[in-house]
Parts: sequence; C-alpha cells; structure tokens
Amino acid sequence: MTDSNQIILIDDEHAVRMAISQTLQLEDFAVLEYESAQGVIDRLSIDWPGVIISDINLPGKSGLELFEEVKKIDAEIPYILITGHGDISMAVNAIRDGAYDFIAKPFSNEDFIEVVRRASEKRKLTLENRNLRLELAAQNAPGPRIIGNTPSIHRLRQALLHVADTGADILVQGETGTGKELVARFIHEHSSRRSHSFVAINCGAVPDSIMESELFGHEKGAFTDAKNQRIGKLEHANGGTLFLDEIESMPMSMQIRLLRVLEERRLERLGSNTSIDLDLRILAATKVDLKQLSDSGTFRQDLYYRLNVVRIDIPPLRERSDDIPLLWQHFCLVATAQYKRESEPLSAARMHSLLSYEWPGNVRELRNLAERYVLMGEAGSFEFDDIIVGNTNNPGVMTLPEQMERFEKILLEQELLRQKGSIKGTMDALGLPRKTLYDKMRKYELDKEIYKL
Repeated sequence: MTDSNQIILIDDEHAVRMAISQTLQLEDFAVLEYESAQGVIDRLSIDWPGVIISDINLPGKSGLELFEEVKKIDAEIPYILITGHGDISMAVNAIRDGAYDFIAKPFSNEDFIEVVRRASEKRKLTLENRNLRLELAAQNAPGPRIIGNTPSIHRLRQALLHVADTGADILVQGETGTGKELVARFIHEHSSRRSHSFVAINCGAVPDSIMESELFGHEKGAFTDAKNQRIGKLEHANGGTLFLDEIESMPMSMQIRLLRVLEERRLERLGSNTSIDLDLRILAATKVDLKQLSDSGTFRQDLYYRLNVVRIDIPPLRERSDDIPLLWQHFCLVATAQYKRESEPLSAARMHSLLSYEWPGNVRELRNLAERYVLMGEAGSFEFDDIIVGNTNNPGVMTLPEQMERFEKILLEQELLRQKGSIKGTMDALGLPRKTLYDKMRKYELDKEIYKL
C-alpha cells in the first residue's frame, strides 16, 4: 500500500459505504469513511495524494457543494461522484466543472475499481509532475542549489520549497558538513524576504561575554567600551532572515532573551528602554539532538518547542552515496573556475572507492577533496589513495551483479555529466544505441536535466 492509494469515501448509507470500502480495501486501497461532508476538508491539502469518492446526495452539505470546496484547495484532486439515475445530469455538469468521473448505481465492482485505479494513477502523476516543475524551477533559479538526485534529496528539496515562503521559523538539523547554512540560504532565496538581508551568526564562535551585544546591539555608553551605538544581528536582519548556526552553543541567559524575541518580535538594545519592532524570520541549525539537550536541562525546553514548529533534517552523505558522482563533478567544475586550473576526469575505479567511503565530514569533506584534486592532481593524491586503500567497510556486502550495476550506473552518470546531459554526446561516447541508453537511464532513474550543470 502506498500514499497514493488513499481514498476518502463519503456516503450516508452505512451498508453501501461498508460494501464499497471492503471492495477498495481488497484492492489495497486505504479508505477513510465519512457519512457526511463534515470533516473532509480538514483532511485535504494541496499535496494530498489520494482520490475522493462521494455520493451526490448527502445530509447537510451535498457532494456537489463539497466538490466546489475541494477545488479551492486543489482543483486537480480526482473527485468521483456516485449517482442515482435521477442525478446523472448533475454529475455530467460536475464533470464539465472538473470532476474526474461519475459512477451510476447500480455498478459492477470491476468497472468501479478500474475508474478508481485510473484516478489514483492520475493523482500520482499530477503530484510527480508538480514536484518536478518545482524542482526544475528551483535548480534553474539564481542562488544556492541543493544538488542531488537520490530520493532523500528529492524529499528535502520538496520540503524546502513547501516551507520556504511560509514565514515560519525553522529548525535545521544535520551532521557537521551536511550543508546546514546552504539549506538556510536556499530557504531565504526562495522566500519573499530574498531582497532583504540574510544574516548568519555561529553561536559557537561568539564568546559568551559579547553574545548579548552581538545579537541585540547596544547604545553608546551602555558599558565601559561602548563608545558608539551598535546595531545587533537581530536588528540588522530586520525584514530578512537571521540564521543561528550551532544554536545548541548559545548561553542559557541568551536563550531566555531569544525566546522573548521569538514570541514578541521586538527587542531592546543594551542600555536602551525603547522597544524596536522586528519583522524577521529565524532559522536555527544544530548538529545534535536538541530534544535530548532540552530533556537533560542544557537547552531550554520552551525554546526548543518554539523553534521546532518546522524541522528540516539533512541526510548525511553516507546515506545518499549515489549523489557523490554528481557532487564531485559540481565541486570540480567550481574549483576549476575558481583556481583557473584544469583537472583530469576521475577514473571509474576511484569513483567506486569514493562511493564506498563513509564520509564522516560529509559534503564538506568531499568538496575539500575535489578542490585538492583540482589544485594538485596526482601529486596531491596521497590522501585520496588513503581513502581507497583504507576502505574496508564490508567489501563483500554487494553481490557481483550489484557491483556491476553500480559500476555501470557510475559510467553513465560520469558521461552524462561530461556531456552536460546531451543524449547524442553520451551515445557517441559510450557507443550505445539511443534506445539502449534510454532504457539504462530509465533503469537507473537518471534524468538528463539534472546533469545540465
């Protein structure tokens, strides 16, 4: 059973509802039953992945009235009407207004299931195309890019695009080197605040003695060395986004003041009694489990819950190793442009070794290695070779066919990268017929658009 197999079934006759529900469940659909339209709208969202089946005649709000409300949430949610003989003309008019189909009573189970299955497939394709358009727009837009083609990165990009322009404060969690600031900049650049400041501060790098002044600013004469007025980071980010990295390192006294700012959206500079209204978004990042810290008393629990309204988890590189060839190529291209140096393509054997490495430093470690490879080539490959020689992590886990498939996928990815997504160039370079190349790309879920860097 998948998310796209969800069904909302609305019928006021218990026996009819039970019979239809059992028929759907036998076909592996997950059914939510309602005897009226009440509560249905609360279940829906623009990315709800299912199909609605509703009788036209319902107590209170009719199936047609509910259909009009559903269209306001997402006009592409498939809506199937169950009709009696006298309601067929109304059902036909509803189809003209965007309903998916209608089923006239009495109906055969085979015909009914076929209509529902087609509607479910349509909804799945609609959401996939919508998410693809969002991703392509995000990848082609100026600013930071979240590079990768694995399911976890697809989910990350979709989550970011869904929350980027909501205005909600966000907690970003990920290991060291996974790209927490990149994610924060991505959110800022895809929000309505993009034309205002993005202000970043590493809470672990600021001494406790100046943290208050750094965040809140101060008035002239507020303390001994305060010779001039200073605008703090919170005020400087007004209208834009404040990124608090390593939030777990913030002193407890500052956590209390930050919580007040989050709740009231105003601050007072040190040495001032005047409140300053703030219009900003706060993105906080951590490499540890803040829930555990809050339970142990080393991080304020109320601040944790205030920050944890929306949480974004960044997967470590070892959990998305299939993205390594794409990331490697990207970092090498950036390094060649930055240092005005050319580099030799990485061999498939070495790329296979990179795919097997654990990457404790995550994407940052891979980027540093790519830069070093561009700068020093084989002369600087001693550390690169240590990765290859030192790779003893379960060498026998993958079967020979699995290793051959992975090696084939690497070769295809590298050539697509080298040809910048050109199908003809990749065909010529690898000596493959067009159909064979397309079959292999489909097998490994490779999209040529991803490689047009």
